[in-house]
Amino acid sequence: MRSVAVVGASLAGLSAARSLRRQGYDGRLVIIGDEPHRPYDRPPLSKEFLTGAVAEADLALEADGEDLAAEWLLGARATGFDRTERRIRLAGDTAVRADGIVIATGAAARTLPARAGGRKLAGVHTLRTLDDARALRDDLARGGRLVVIGGGFIGAEVASTAYALGLDVTVVVVAPTPLARPLGETMGGVVSSLHADHGVRLLCGVGVKGFSGGERGEAGVPTADGRGRVTAVLLEDGRRLPADIVVVGVGARPNVEWLESSGIELENGVKCGADGRTNLTAVVAVGDCANWYDPAAGIHRRVEHWTGAKERPAVAVTTLLSGGAGEPGPVRPPYFWSDQYGVRIQFTGHAAAADSVTVEEGAADDRSFLAVYRRAGAPVAVLGMDQPRLFTRWRKQLAAAGA
Repeated sequence: MRSVAVVGASLAGLSAARSLRRQGYDGRLVIIGDEPHRPYDRPPLSKEFLTGAVAEADLALEADGEDLAAEWLLGARATGFDRTERRIRLAGDTAVRADGIVIATGAAARTLPARAGGRKLAGVHTLRTLDDARALRDDLARGGRLVVIGGGFIGAEVASTAYALGLDVTVVVVAPTPLARPLGETMGGVVSSLHADHGVRLLCGVGVKGFSGGERGEAGVPTADGRGRVTAVLLEDGRRLPADIVVVGVGARPNVEWLESSGIELENGVKCGADGRTNLTAVVAVGDCANWYDPAAGIHRRVEHWTGAKERPAVAVTTLLSGGAGEPGPVRPPYFWSDQYGVRIQFTGHAAAADSVTVEEGAADDRSFLAVYRRAGAPVAVLGMDQPRLFTRWRKQLAAAGA
């Protein structure tokens, strides 16, 4: 293998490039990124970056003086892949040929249907990229009323950050219980109670019909680009929520459109084995776009968390360089964390696999506890709120048990 192309220049792509060099690959290495920025850390975008506590320079993932001896093609969007010629087509009618391919194109923020109309109004944001965060930070500095659509971790973190900045915040969730999918209904309800604890309004079980706005905002000031500014969020039940700023946080979709008709098997992202291999020779996938097989559960899962983007590329690179020989090494259970209203929330494992959940330390009402999820008596997941030391011990136990 004389050339490898990593398609995606965020954490997963950078981790793959580093793993290639660490595992002895010394050939041509091309890193392709659709954003113009060098790799940067995304978790602070919904928290410290919005408050100004973290500057853009602090987001850099590359160490000072780090040199991967790579060719960087930034601001270059992948548009297709020719499996016969092994060419990655890029916007602008250029292409990169490589013997080995690492797909790390991540995911994009989902938006509301076009009929909702928010895309035409200033003040309506999604949050996925550095440029998204810049625009949202500028709007939050204006103050006023924020409506967050979606009760996932990104939306909750933005709500928490905006509350700390002094904005009036409302969170709208179509599901009856926020965070029920990753944490289960009981613990999802407990964690989302942080909103009410701090006077942030939480409206559950109601969808968004659309937005209202016009050429001028409610203060009578036209927007610089003439789009008009959002003035309210319209709910399916007829309610109207006045809004100066809206953040749509309704999940993410894998960036795999460029692989359609390529021959790579797609199913909720790039379908992979437990070692990151795809159905094509010398093509692996990592990060938010990769739907890896989970041997413990017997199903494929797409893990959209920082830890997976950092750890799994080493496994995939081993597969790529070995030609798929040998058994994949162990992959730790998914782990993620979230900081909301000054509380550190940590979770590992799979809540959906559990048939019970019990608080084993602290008290849920105090927002400082550790809960263990079990199936047939065996631990399958752990949740901690402001219990970092105890959580870390349980996380190690869960990983050792192969849950």
